[in-house]
Amino acid sequence: MNIDWKRKLTSRKLWLAVVGFVTGLLIFLGRSESEAAQIGSLILQAASIVGYMIGEGLADSSDFAYPEENGESQ
Repeated sequence: MNIDWKRKLTSRKLWLAVVGFVTGLLIFLGRSESEAAQIGSLILQAASIVGYMIGEGLADSSDFAYPEENGESQ
């Protein structure tokens, strides 16, 4: 079984599920809702950065693989 990690890590559904789980767990453990919301927002910000980096990496690799389609030469 081959897992497509790039697709998984850029999935908004995955990151929303992670945030929901973590914030629910924090509230269950007695943390305030404000603290849980702040931690959840940090997770979503990190997910945005990861998604951007993977997306840019894929775009750069496709430009490198097919330079003649983009009007560039190597």
